[in-house]
Amino acid sequence: MKKVLLITVVLFSLASWHPCEGGEWKEKVDASLLEKVAGGGEAEFLILLREQADVSRSRELRFKEEKGRFVFEKLKNVARQTQEPVITLLEEAKAPYRSFYIVNAVLAEGDLEIIRQVARLDAVAQVQDNPVLSLQEPIAETADPPVSFRGGAVEWGIGKINAEEVWAMGYTGQGVVIGGQDTGYEWDHPAIKENYRGWDGNEVDHNYNWHDAIHELIGDPNNSNSCGLDLTEPCDDHSHGTHTMGTMAGLEDDSGKSIGVAPGARWIACRNMEEGDGTPATYIECFEWFLAPYGLNGGAAAPELAPHVINNSWSCPLSEGCNPSNFAVMEMVVDNVKAAGIVVVVSAGNSGSSCATVNTPAAMYENSFSVGATQQNDTIAGFSSRGPVLVDGSGRLKPNVSAPGVGVRSSVLNGGYATYSGTSMAGPHVVGLVALLISAKPELAGQVEEIETIIEGTAIPMLSGQDCGEFSGNQVPNAVYGYGRVDALAAVLAALELTGDDAPATVDKLRVFPNPTSGQAFFQMDGVEENAQVEAFTLSGQLVFSGRWNTAGGNLMTVDLSALPAGIYWYRVVTDHRQYKGKLIRQ
Repeated sequence: MKKVLLITVVLFSLASWHPCEGGEWKEKVDASLLEKVAGGGEAEFLILLREQADVSRSRELRFKEEKGRFVFEKLKNVARQTQEPVITLLEEAKAPYRSFYIVNAVLAEGDLEIIRQVARLDAVAQVQDNPVLSLQEPIAETADPPVSFRGGAVEWGIGKINAEEVWAMGYTGQGVVIGGQDTGYEWDHPAIKENYRGWDGNEVDHNYNWHDAIHELIGDPNNSNSCGLDLTEPCDDHSHGTHTMGTMAGLEDDSGKSIGVAPGARWIACRNMEEGDGTPATYIECFEWFLAPYGLNGGAAAPELAPHVINNSWSCPLSEGCNPSNFAVMEMVVDNVKAAGIVVVVSAGNSGSSCATVNTPAAMYENSFSVGATQQNDTIAGFSSRGPVLVDGSGRLKPNVSAPGVGVRSSVLNGGYATYSGTSMAGPHVVGLVALLISAKPELAGQVEEIETIIEGTAIPMLSGQDCGEFSGNQVPNAVYGYGRVDALAAVLAALELTGDDAPATVDKLRVFPNPTSGQAFFQMDGVEENAQVEAFTLSGQLVFSGRWNTAGGNLMTVDLSALPAGIYWYRVVTDHRQYKGKLIRQ
């Protein structure tokens, strides 16, 4: 279902690199960058080399660790073999630079003459601007949302996606590492401290667990940063990052209410924004660190310490410098991270409610798993960005799925808690779900497409009156909700069902027929001699049918929906040994 960008590697010898003639070099340089340095000033720029590593063979590897090691070594080797002429030129000009390998590129700073010399190298494909990007601020709420329909023991989003039912099965995200790149994190916040990978319960070690990509002020140069720069321990200069981590892997708040979808997972982090402002380079640097974390003092990179999933609640809009000329750079980064067996979850954006508003990196990419935001009644949030993606001409469907994102309460600075709204709040729910899936079925680690397919296939389908392009709102998937609102319990049950881990080998699968039905549906299950609980729900979670089934007395049970309106319902059948879940269509 997912496509991976394949980039062929062709390695030239040093002798083949010769400068372009005449004014051809300007065709490689962003017009915005030329404008910045036209008056004799200097600017940061990203040098993209022609040769990019082909990591497609990672698809043939089974385990996450071997995928990560293969991709890391391939990328490093191509960068090492091709960047030397660029680096030599920069060093001779005494221009500051930073080499990347997650995409074969070099970040540098210089004037027009240096840009001209770099662009004249045949090895260079483009010289791109490195614009300042701003965080889409979440919407602060003045009051807490209504009490969860699960009795208030968990935040409403956790209850809505049935996460605590997965906890009851024994799966809380244990053994899974979540990566967050954001405004930083208050690592010792009571709700998230215990799950920080750098904390063992007695001592803290930030090596390989934290990286700061903020080396200088990005926004107003006359300001200072509340955390500082080049931090050696996590700090949040905004609250946004701490809030998202609470939803992903938080424990309980000060009243004892659970705030995190995967309270058994561990987390590591990278700061990619300076008080809400970032650049393509800061995002690339964090992605590269996640691919193979390295120590605070430059210790050896360790791809085996990479996270299983990364949350990305940021965007790079056209109005702030991202444009079709540089979309491909971040897309290559995302593709390479996915090839390493890491799930890249991205908030869809808060630019709704028009169609085609999923139009920024990284939510727009094929290999990003993009998430829209829903309200408590499962309707889409007005601010949630819609698909399809038109800005690159692809017309691809986005978002992939939707999740709770309105009135989400989580951790913030100074040990506090606050309620925010935004797709930045929805994405972390899906990150937590990924952790639950892998903890339930560890073999899924590194199997990104399989994980995404399970989440999409088990989402509660949601319909909309809004048609976007070729995607009708009355069909699933659509460009408003994607495949629907995620359901953690259904996803975990589907994952376990792939191998029948929690069912006797002699039990056949449940059959439901006719489906669609004009009123009555028959449930058939052979080989079980025990009672079963049968339930049917509306898409918003309202119970519309409940009954006990003595399967020892007969292998058929009738579920009567004739009094209900036409539409899509979901059912659940629970025995002592197994749970079944699926969709039932009432015509």
